[in-house]
Amino acid sequence: MTSVGVPPLPGADAAQHAPRANIMTDSRAWRSFKSDARGWFGLGVVVVLVMLAVAAPLVSDDPLRIDLDAALQPPSSTNILGTDVQGRDVWSRLVHGARVSLLVGIVSQGIALALGVGLGLVAGFYGRWVDEIVMRLADVTLAFPSLLLLIAMAAAFSPSLTVVCVTIGVVGWAGMARLVRGQVLVVRELEYVQAMRAIGARDTRILLRHVLPNVAAPVLIAVTLGVAGAIMAEAALSFLGLGVQPPTPSWGAMIADGRDLSQLRSAPWTSLAPGLAIGAAVLGFNLLGDAVRDATDPRR
Repeated sequence: MTSVGVPPLPGADAAQHAPRANIMTDSRAWRSFKSDARGWFGLGVVVVLVMLAVAAPLVSDDPLRIDLDAALQPPSSTNILGTDVQGRDVWSRLVHGARVSLLVGIVSQGIALALGVGLGLVAGFYGRWVDEIVMRLADVTLAFPSLLLLIAMAAAFSPSLTVVCVTIGVVGWAGMARLVRGQVLVVRELEYVQAMRAIGARDTRILLRHVLPNVAAPVLIAVTLGVAGAIMAEAALSFLGLGVQPPTPSWGAMIADGRDLSQLRSAPWTSLAPGLAIGAAVLGFNLLGDAVRDATDPRR
């Protein structure tokens, strides 16, 4: 006697072969990125910045050493970028300040990523009242100008590196959550996700193994661009005295130390060097993010 097999559920085979996000491993995306000069320039700037930050103790002197007799000395073979008003080596403070900027950028975006992706996945996948609560919280956060909200939160606590990282990360979660939620609203209606639900897969499995990988590309782009924004935000807070506190080197604080008009005229290198460093870092991350976005755009 032959037994009659139970027919598979509709879409079960599709669920087993659900697509996976491949971001930059896709040959077409990689070819697009390789031919993009902006991406290589941005990547080069970021790599140089990271290398300088890592090797800061090897390529510079003590950034905290004060020599009042050598105050406001112009660039020379001894001090390649000159000295500031307290006789500290500008180059040493610049490369050690890169550590602060990168740390703030990475940590703050990690916080924004954890909050934004988690809440965005839940809001987009479950919808209804969960979506309403999360999106209304995001609307309230986005209703305030980012810089004013950063200043208010940083001023409410004792300024420190930890407070700056947490503040920038908390302020940045809303944009990430809205981005992820919009992507999930599309992905959750795809056939393989519906098939996984039909065969009784747990929501956690569906979210982590099938939904999250397929929203990874826009999240990666947002994080890359977010690091540039975090560097700018940290510099702004430090310039106002609400960021990293002296004597820790910070690009924003270096610009603030040299903002006196007479000093700008007589020793412009004290503000010019950190200003150019901020511009180069932000430009590098933005160009890299733009190149990754273009490479992973399915319409291209």
